[in-house]
Amino acid sequence: MQPNVIRVVLYAILGAALTVLVIGVPTALVPNPIFGRMTPPDTVDYLVFGVTVALAAALAATYAWPTACPLPERRLAAGTIATYFAVGCPTCNKLVLLLLGSSGALQWFAPIQPFLGVLGIVLLTSSLAYRARLLWRTRSGRASTAGGSV
Repeated sequence: MQPNVIRVVLYAILGAALTVLVIGVPTALVPNPIFGRMTPPDTVDYLVFGVTVALAAALAATYAWPTACPLPERRLAAGTIATYFAVGCPTCNKLVLLLLGSSGALQWFAPIQPFLGVLGIVLLTSSLAYRARLLWRTRSGRASTAGGSV
């Protein structure tokens, strides 16, 4: 069964909006009166954030199909967490400050943030590919049921 185009677009918009609220607002990439940053974001932060929003929108759009299909929860969770740490302020993150201190956050954690961003994007992309592959198999009749979650 083919989903309504409006439904696909609505799911994608909701997925993107939720991602902006969950990642963009607390990391202050989206300016707001509640959260602030001690170190200004750079271009890589915005690039990783933009790709993450696009992937979240695409993943959410897959739910417009009425086929029961599992979501790779662990990959999705790990990708989201990696992306959150990748775009966040290194000195505003309480966990990083607790583990490394403020100088360690800037000296050790900030340089690995772009790599965390790439890791997060790879995990989110693989989650989307996994779900799309299972949807395609289920819709084309190649699989009677979708496999377990990875």
